[in-house]
Amino acid sequence: MPALSWPHLAPILLLAGSNIFMTLAWYGHLKFKSAPLLLVILVSWAIAFVEYCMAVPANRIGHGVYSAAELKTIQEVITLLVFAGFSVVYLKEALTWNHAVGFALIAAGAAFVFSGRG
Repeated sequence: MPALSWPHLAPILLLAGSNIFMTLAWYGHLKFKSAPLLLVILVSWAIAFVEYCMAVPANRIGHGVYSAAELKTIQEVITLLVFAGFSVVYLKEALTWNHAVGFALIAAGAAFVFSGRG
């Protein structure tokens, strides 16, 4: 298997970074349930701005070497990995066998998306 070039690797790294910020924006406030909803929305928006600053270039760079469907698939797999870690480490919620099976089925679908690459 040949080494990945920067146009192949940059979108993966940028999407990983963007997913960390988006997961924080979407789920980080769950530990602060007493915070006013409007404040939570505004803070989440600010965090999501950073996410967009990574996701947009990731897709722009990545579309030179990946199809849009492949980029979306990469993003979804990264989202699951980031969310699983975030859920366990930050929210202190256990992942169960049914979560693992469901995530594995999604990963199998992702593998199928890339199976047609030549």
